[in-house]
Amino acid sequence: MPRIKQVRAQLLKLDPFPVRLFVGFVLFWIWLARAPYYRSDWLLENILVFSAVPVFGWLWYRSDVSRLAWLSIFLFLVFHEIGAHYTYSEVPYDQWLSTLLGFSLDQRFNFERNQYDRWVHFLYGLLLFPLIKDLLKKYLRYKVGLWNLLSVMLILSHSALYEIAEWLAVVLFPKELGESYLGAQGDIWDAQKDMVLALLGVSVASALSLLRYFIMTKRD
Repeated sequence: MPRIKQVRAQLLKLDPFPVRLFVGFVLFWIWLARAPYYRSDWLLENILVFSAVPVFGWLWYRSDVSRLAWLSIFLFLVFHEIGAHYTYSEVPYDQWLSTLLGFSLDQRFNFERNQYDRWVHFLYGLLLFPLIKDLLKKYLRYKVGLWNLLSVMLILSHSALYEIAEWLAVVLFPKELGESYLGAQGDIWDAQKDMVLALLGVSVASALSLLRYFIMTKRD
C-alpha cells in the first residue's frame, strides 16, 4: 500500500475528539488574536503555541493519548491565550469574578498583585499531568508509582526551563517588552513562586491519579 494511502487509512481510524477541540481552540485563538493589548507580547507568548501544534498533531497521529489528556491540554491553552491577549499581569479576572460572585477575590485575600499568572502556573502542573502520564505509560508498563514520580519531575523541570526562558527574554529583548513578558510585577521571588505552584498543581493531579488507581484496584 502506498504511503499516502497508509496515512489516510490511519487518519480514518483516529479519534476525532482532539480534532474537534483543535477547531474550537483555533476559533477561540482567532477571536483573541484580533486586537491583543500588546501585539509584541502576544507574539512572544504564542511562540510556544505555534511550536506545540505540530507536536500535538504528531502525538495524535502516533500515540495513544486519552481524551482526558486532550481536554486538559485544550483548557490550559485557553487559559494561556487569555493571558496572551491581555498580558498575564493585566488579565481582569478579579472584575470577572466580582461580576459572577458579587465580591472581589483580591480584596478578600488581600492580594496586592494580579494573580492570573499564578493560577496558570498551577494549572500547568494540574492540566499537563494527564498527557505526560499517558506518554510514560507507553514505555513504563505496570509502574504506577514511577509514572507519577517522573510526571512530577518533568513538570517541575519544564517550569524551571520556562523561568530561564523568561529571564533570557528580559536580557535579549527591549526592556518594556521583556518586562511585560516576565510579568514579575515587582516580586523578587516571582520565579520561585511560579515553580512552587506548578509543583503544587502536578502534585494534586498525581495524588488524584493515585487515589483513582487504588479505588479501581480494590474494585477489581
